[in-house]
Amino acid sequence: QEQLVESGGGLVQAGGSLRLSCASSGGISGNYAMGWFRQAPGKEREFVAGFIWKTDVTTYADSVKGRFTISRDTAKNTVYLQMNSLKPEDTAVYYCAARRTLSAATMASNYGYWGQGTQVTVSS
Repeated sequence: QEQLVESGGGLVQAGGSLRLSCASSGGISGNYAMGWFRQAPGKEREFVAGFIWKTDVTTYADSVKGRFTISRDTAKNTVYLQMNSLKPEDTAVYYCAARRTLSAATMASNYGYWGQGTQVTVSS
């Protein structure tokens, strides 16, 4: 059974860094595209970054370009989201998602597998 488990959230001051991890199991790897999304209170879930296992292609939302980096550890079946220069507006629950395709997608509805989410809070 496909499963995603996020970790690494927490409280950080503005300008600080956090690294989120998304450990996958149940076959989620080579033929999947991964995505990081976030949802702040009262707002819709929004795309943050995407990654395709097989091609290493990455995509980022404009709001995080240059600050966030997505990477992977193939041996651990884990995808990371390194978040630098954090801002209070980055505060949200961050979710890892997967879709069984080799094409990237920025809409949450295109992903069929989701983790439980991890809270990121950036104080000013």
